[in-house]
Amino acid sequence: MEDNIVIKVENLTKKFGDFTAVDAITFEVKKGEIFGFLGANGAGKTTAMKMLIGIGKPTSGKAQVAGFDVFKNPEDIKKNIGYMSQKFALYDDLTVKENITFFGGIYGLSRKQIEEKRRQLVEELGLQEIVDGLVGALPLGWKQKISFSVALLHNPKIVFLDEPTGGVDPITRRQFWEMIYKASSNGTTVFVTTHYMDEAEYCDRVSIMVEGRIEALDTPNKLKKQFKVNSMNDVFLKLARNIE
Repeated sequence: MEDNIVIKVENLTKKFGDFTAVDAITFEVKKGEIFGFLGANGAGKTTAMKMLIGIGKPTSGKAQVAGFDVFKNPEDIKKNIGYMSQKFALYDDLTVKENITFFGGIYGLSRKQIEEKRRQLVEELGLQEIVDGLVGALPLGWKQKISFSVALLHNPKIVFLDEPTGGVDPITRRQFWEMIYKASSNGTTVFVTTHYMDEAEYCDRVSIMVEGRIEALDTPNKLKKQFKVNSMNDVFLKLARNIE
């Protein structure tokens, strides 16, 4: 795999019986890129993401993530990526501090590294007053920001975000995207699924899945020109709903 390519996918396919959920998708993602992976519910994007993070086995095709083969090295992939699921990933009955310590241990960090990361995280997010409070008592926006930061604790090459801003207010969404930009500027590749079409505008490149296939892939500006529309929402409508 070329040095600047961190995800390489060729004809990746997933079938469940006679149903093809992901139909021979092909794409590459570069180091430090914010790559938007879009599609309506049922388009196949979550199934595709599961194969890329090493928890779903493909039916056929090829894929490499962070230099590792999805068929042969799923455990190595898991060690080299961060992942934030659509359903909040931290433990409500642990404090913020305990969550950071717990996930730092899972990621194989030493006690010293965990303490350093925790200090850094508390300072960056301004968590001083809530670090010893239960995560379950926090507003959703805080949970999402902490969850994203925890996914980056071990400095992964790639972080996968599945609908990370679902249900949060516009101000928190903007703050979350500032965190995404910062991670990208530090060289972390961000692979993000979202159903907010305005967020597609924030990505370096965007792919749009329809019925298991990638029907479009380019920068937001080029996609808008290609489909002769003014917004990514209109691009999505033309593709996903076949509206002219």
